Amino acid sequence: MKKPSPYFLLVLATILWGGNFVIGRAVSNQLPPYTLSFLRWCTALIIFIPFVWNPLKQEWKTIKERWPVVLFMALTGVAGFNTLVYIALHHTTSINASLVNSSTPIIIFIFSFVFFKEHLNRNQMLGTILSLGGVVFILSKGSFDNILSLSFNKGDLLMIVAVVCWSVYSIMIKKYSNILPNYSTFFVTIILGIIMLFPFFMGEVLDPHTYFVWSFSSFFAVLYIGTFASIVAFIAWNTAVSEIGANRAGIFLNFIPVFASIFAIIFIGESLAWYQLLGGLFVILGVYLSTQVSKKVKKNQFSPKEAS
Repeated sequence: MKKPSPYFLLVLATILWGGNFVIGRAVSNQLPPYTLSFLRWCTALIIFIPFVWNPLKQEWKTIKERWPVVLFMALTGVAGFNTLVYIALHHTTSINASLVNSSTPIIIFIFSFVFFKEHLNRNQMLGTILSLGGVVFILSKGSFDNILSLSFNKGDLLMIVAVVCWSVYSIMIKKYSNILPNYSTFFVTIILGIIMLFPFFMGEVLDPHTYFVWSFSSFFAVLYIGTFASIVAFIAWNTAVSEIGANRAGIFLNFIPVFASIFAIIFIGESLAWYQLLGGLFVILGVYLSTQVSKKVKKNQFSPKEAS
């Protein structure tokens, strides 16, 4: 069977994460953030166990030898990022949160440059600018005044922390891709993430002021984000990042608001505005340009073997 292209895997991951934003927003008034995140990863753990249990027995020693790295991956990629996003959306608008989230490729590039001396070629730089500009155009509804009027509050600051968490996680996936086993490491980070989230989950459960609504929609939301937005999307993302690097993969995150808009139109009944269509075209063009890397640049890019 032919191995899937890393670019196909990146698009698949962003499609599933785009659905995660829409579904997460739909049940934000039914499940509090820590509970949603905790139940998400518990669901993912149950589904993932049959696929990874046997390899984990053989690869446990390798994971144990680098437990500080795995622990940090769990903190940033599992417990940190999505929980911070869910909390942030209780304090800021979706426009502000998405704008901050779209800065992820820039943060990844900065970290890659500082720690691994990676550089963007001309196509990647232009692709980053076009994609980021397209996302801003979509989220600002094509109005420069809307961009200038945005204010940053507690939720915006939490989104910045979330973006940093995801950027660090992506960098570490690339650095240790040839050292740590992919699936087994992810499985262990899920367990560690659940342990980290448990006290906060219990705090919400025991709080008499916390509002819960158990319904078909909330059950479906947990099932979706626990299966597709967690297991399938994370495996697709991690596999692709290990092949092409976090620097080049990060630009694909700008697809998330595009797919989220499409799903909102299909499932929530919103209409497609001109600025969404035009902005989406810029995002797609930017992603395409960023993947056009010359052979010379590929040879100069960071190799995971150099990290060991």
